[in-house]
Amino acid sequence: MTPTNTSLVKYDNPKLVSRSTDTKAQRKQKSPQQSPAPGVPGGTRDSKLPPLDVKSQQAEDILNSILPPREWTESGQLWVQQVSSTPATRLDVINLQEQLDIRLQQRQARETGICPVRRELYSQCFDELIRQVTISCAERGLLLLRVRDEIRMTIAAYQTLYESSVAFGMRKALQAEQGKTDMQKKIEELEEEKKDLERQVNELKSKCDAIEKREAERRVVEEKKHAEEIQFLKRTNQQLKTQLEGIIQPSKK
Repeated sequence: MTPTNTSLVKYDNPKLVSRSTDTKAQRKQKSPQQSPAPGVPGGTRDSKLPPLDVKSQQAEDILNSILPPREWTESGQLWVQQVSSTPATRLDVINLQEQLDIRLQQRQARETGICPVRRELYSQCFDELIRQVTISCAERGLLLLRVRDEIRMTIAAYQTLYESSVAFGMRKALQAEQGKTDMQKKIEELEEEKKDLERQVNELKSKCDAIEKREAERRVVEEKKHAEEIQFLKRTNQQLKTQLEGIIQPSKK
């Protein structure tokens, strides 16, 4: 009949409200008229203090507004379980601390870092403390409610910032991975181009060596031919000189 109570907040026994078809109308009829608190706008200032049951009803209304009742439907019937309005004792606080430690161990909550389990359990523990304080002093409970909401809003802002930073990091990582792939492809293309240029350089060096060798051989042949021509011209010159001297000397006699 009752759902598994895994919360650290203390609840009363569940109550059957009505069938699910006419829940809202009957709950409105059953709910008593809330009297305005004295000293609050809309309330009447009276020299007499309000009765004890009126103050208790106001505390319960504030408690239900801070920690709304749990509702569930079973077999076509609507069940409601409200938070307990029983004042807490010192033993209740000790039991709450023990239950918190036991739940942290059972659910294997991490002691450091971001842990949703640890956050949930501590949030339940804080709600239970708000319940205990609200019963004895409603104003103090409302102030703790503002502190709780501010903490939750701050945590939600940090969570949004964390999620956006994670998404930004993922985008940057994907862009870096894509840039890495493109850079690797460009490196491979440059390496291929380098190999092609080295091959062209080797071919040009081979051609240059062949040309130098051929030109050296041709120069040797040309020098040898030139030297032979010089020797031939010298011999011819000597012969002509000898013949000329032979012709000139008889004519002088």
